[in-house]
Amino acid sequence: MFDEQELAEISQQRESWEAETLDPSLERGERKERFATVSNHEVDRLYTPEDIADLEFDEDLGFPGEPPYTRGPYPTMYRGRTWTMRQFAGFGTAEETNERFHYLIDEGQTGLSTAFDMPSLMGIDSDHPMSEGEVGKEGVAVDTLRDMEILFDGIDIDDVSTSFTINPSAAVIYAMYIALADQQGVPRDEVRGTLQNDMLKEFIAQKEWVIPPEPSLEIVTDTIEFAVEETPKFHPVSISGYHIREAGSTAAQEAAFTLADGFAYVEDCLERGLDVDEFGPLLSFFFNSHNSIFEEVAKFRASRRVYARLMEEWYGADEPESKRMKFHTQTAGQSLTAQQPLNNIVRVTIQALAGVFGGTQSLHTNSFDEALALPSEKAVRVALRTQQIIAEESGAADIVDPMGGSFAIEKLTNEMEAEIMDYLEEIKAMGDGSIRDGVLEGINQGYYHREIQEASYEYQQRVERGEEVVVGVNEYTIEEDTSPELLHVDETTRDRQLERLEQVKADRDDAAVDATLEALSDAIERDENVMPYIVDAVKAYATMGEIMQVFEDHHGAYREEISPV
Repeated sequence: MFDEQELAEISQQRESWEAETLDPSLERGERKERFATVSNHEVDRLYTPEDIADLEFDEDLGFPGEPPYTRGPYPTMYRGRTWTMRQFAGFGTAEETNERFHYLIDEGQTGLSTAFDMPSLMGIDSDHPMSEGEVGKEGVAVDTLRDMEILFDGIDIDDVSTSFTINPSAAVIYAMYIALADQQGVPRDEVRGTLQNDMLKEFIAQKEWVIPPEPSLEIVTDTIEFAVEETPKFHPVSISGYHIREAGSTAAQEAAFTLADGFAYVEDCLERGLDVDEFGPLLSFFFNSHNSIFEEVAKFRASRRVYARLMEEWYGADEPESKRMKFHTQTAGQSLTAQQPLNNIVRVTIQALAGVFGGTQSLHTNSFDEALALPSEKAVRVALRTQQIIAEESGAADIVDPMGGSFAIEKLTNEMEAEIMDYLEEIKAMGDGSIRDGVLEGINQGYYHREIQEASYEYQQRVERGEEVVVGVNEYTIEEDTSPELLHVDETTRDRQLERLEQVKADRDDAAVDATLEALSDAIERDENVMPYIVDAVKAYATMGEIMQVFEDHHGAYREEISPV
């Protein structure tokens, strides 16, 4: 972008500036000896064209909506339409969450995002002994299709895009949503939404699983194959770096490990015989947005660039939609503090701006009280208004890739890309040339745990030494109680949920349930795609736990045993 003569002149000008202007100022010192991001990536004082001397506009930047998509996946970005404002919601019973859904829609939310309770996430029913004390506590309880019917009562699912944050039992929730669409008369090819369904990151970071990694991967591929044929507007997997970052990874680790998981799914689909340009457009991603705003913007831009290039070079993607990375962003839950919780509004605003400047397609802003409890209506409204103010008042949505061309941003993007590629090549080597096999081997060896643990420990050490300031925690503390009024889940929730579950079991045709579960078992035995059989089972009102037990009977329950390197 700059010729050698221009760069030589700039270099001379910089040296003169350092000697004549900077050095006298440095005699008074700077605030810190070292300036670094949350990920401990050291940043320079100043960036100039010298830092991006090798940048090629066409190959590295281009224009929005065209490869390599560094500047955004769509040409007009938020000038055409703003990102989807998708606030996470779910607690108690289906009735209570349905009420919160309607509240958020009335307040201007443009997409629904469903949080499930721990029993649902783990594929067990509310009446299971392990569920006691957990029913409806951190999300909504869903045992059968009846709960799903109530959850979306009064909501036309052909008018709304719904996200489901669930993994081990994701295929069952997907089947319930398809069954609901069939009930409402919504053509399956019009159903819109996203299923998280990212089992690989569960074994890497979040640690929610039922069966081992390999059969879990098979089910994810089943959902992708089914979606290509039946629900082509529904994203059957949201490859998630969010939980990797929440576990303590750096920004580069988050991006690299997430991309590796995505490419593992691609390789598994290709081995299944699927066409990359058929399933590629259905893949979506989910990233965290943390406090270091420039690092986060660089992460988002670099991830798009790496994905576009490798989908073409490694997997032969031809269609633009197969190379166009689309992602949801959630602000960083781990950054929220219980101390002075109103400070979290500022943190969330900065993180949301990073997501917008980085070109996200949808956004969840955390509520200021989430370090203490499930969000209250007041806190949820403030979080949603934060997005609306950014979209309507700040001007951040008016310019496509407003940070593009910044010497600092382009340098950080290049550095992020290089670090991502180093990790991807390392994972690929672990799999003898296969990213999929490398990811599975990394899980088995504990590679990801060690990498994330080291980064997390290093960060905590910096906080404890005071090198990393957390306002209200290790600096600017106060003694007064600043706790807000919190949401409390009614202790009768479990009783009400158990009553409904018991009634569903009493009303259903047990012979039909048994037949569908046996058909599912036979399909697993024959190595068929399991999705049609799960849909039949949920329509017969088989429970979440009954369906997941069939998989556990075939594959066994997973127990983490990390082998030595």
